Amino acid sequence: MRTIGLIGGMSWKSSLEYYKLMNELIHDKLGGWHSAKIIMYSLDFDEIDLEHHTKDWKKSDEILFNAAKALEKSGADCIVIGANTAHILADKIQEKIKIPVLHITDATAEQIKNKKINSVGLLGTKLTMQENFYKGRLERKHNIKVLVPETSDQEKINAKINNIILGKENPKAKKEIITIIDKLVKKGAKAIILGCTELPLIVNQSDVKVLLFDTMKIHAEKAVTYSLK
Repeated sequence: MRTIGLIGGMSWKSSLEYYKLMNELIHDKLGGWHSAKIIMYSLDFDEIDLEHHTKDWKKSDEILFNAAKALEKSGADCIVIGANTAHILADKIQEKIKIPVLHITDATAEQIKNKKINSVGLLGTKLTMQENFYKGRLERKHNIKVLVPETSDQEKINAKINNIILGKENPKAKKEIITIIDKLVKKGAKAIILGCTELPLIVNQSDVKVLLFDTMKIHAEKAVTYSLK
């Protein structure tokens, strides 16, 4: 079994789910006393500036680069970045290490194409919905059309995600997210990507009729498949 290197802490709540999912998947596949071989490097999310809004953004990027290098040095056989938005640095991280970075977007695209779907709605942080590192990769590399919510709805989604991370009450979150999903379906989305690892903590497949792609679960499955090769 190969060792999975997990860059966590973005947020720790989703990192907890990653760890749980990967161990459950290994146990389901191997049975007995088996569990996943995981080395986790958990970051202080407050130090990370993925949007480069502060003067310390270079230091912020370096924190992620150093985490990947440390995991490689510690014996990890692959890197799993436990956050969709942090994949804005995935290619740069890959340049600095020899072990593979298992890209969450590519893993999700595989599942979308397996379902023969070519048009999806994307939910996530504002950065994920607005920048090309995610939707552009889906469109250019995988030929999947990506629809994103209107600007006001992007703000709502971002606020709900932040509330999860900050531990605030989120009583209307599920209803509002479902309404946004319905809008994307009406615009032509055949499925919805939950492109933030906090979103499955708000809405899941039992809440909607349209197919949801849970990127955290898909990513964990990809890591386990690689681990067992």
